[in-house]
Formats: sequence, C-alpha cells, structure tokens
Amino acid sequence: MNHESRLASLDVTLPDAPKPAGNYVPWVKSGNLLYLAGTICMVDGNMLYQGKVGEAQDLEGGYAAARVCAMNSAAIIREAVGSLDYVRRIVLVQGFVNAVPGFTKSPQVINGASDFFAEVFGDAGKHARTAVAVSGLPLDSTVEIQVIVEVDA
Repeated sequence: MNHESRLASLDVTLPDAPKPAGNYVPWVKSGNLLYLAGTICMVDGNMLYQGKVGEAQDLEGGYAAARVCAMNSAAIIREAVGSLDYVRRIVLVQGFVNAVPGFTKSPQVINGASDFFAEVFGDAGKHARTAVAVSGLPLDSTVEIQVIVEVDA
C-alpha cells in the first residue's frame, strides 16, 4: 500500500491536522478501526468554504468544501497512525451538507470527499456513505464529514 506515494504523485499536500474546537479528541482507535470526529473545511484557522449550498455556495463550491474535509481527515489519519500507508480501507463516510431547505443534491457534494479518497487510496478508498442536507453546521462550514477507517497500525 503506497498511499503516501499516490498522494505525492497527485501533487497534493495535506494541511496540518486540525485541532479540536471543543471537549473531544480528533480520533479514537479501537482495534483496527480509527473513528474520526467530524471534520469541517477549515485550514490553518481559516474557513475555506462557509455558508449554505444553494445560497452562499454553488454545487461546485460544496464539492470543493467536501474535498477539503477529506484532506483534513487524511491529515488526521496520518497524525493518528503515522502514515497513510497503514490505511487498509476507508470504511464509512458520513457527509453533512449545510444547505437551503429542499436541497436534494447532497450526494453530488459529498462526492468531493469520496472522489478524493478513491484517488488517494484506490479500491481501499471505496466506502459506504451517508450524504444528507442539514440546516446548519459548526462555524457555518459548508460541509462536515465523519470517517471510519480500518488501519494496520
């Protein structure tokens, strides 16, 4: 599993793993499963995508926000186990889209995260998933994802 090499070949530099914004830890490992706390699209203290899809953001902005969330999640995975090469499989992605009432394209938004995981982890990046629209997210983030990962470390 050369996930780190694949990431480099994609010319992607992960941000620093985000720090918790409350009374929780960014990840918990139980056996070979790594449970990540919800990850928003904040990098280095700056919210890159803010506001509701269908209002402040269009579909493409939502997709990009989900990709940033996945990059943050990958950074947390690396921090937790030392290398993305220890990822055996992305098991589950739960995606939450801050959207206007009646928004029905959450799956297309969360594809931003799913596509990133597939690019980096190949078949091991294919996962089960939830994609739902919600009326609000922390700090008015456009997207939040929660990830469960199977690891070798």
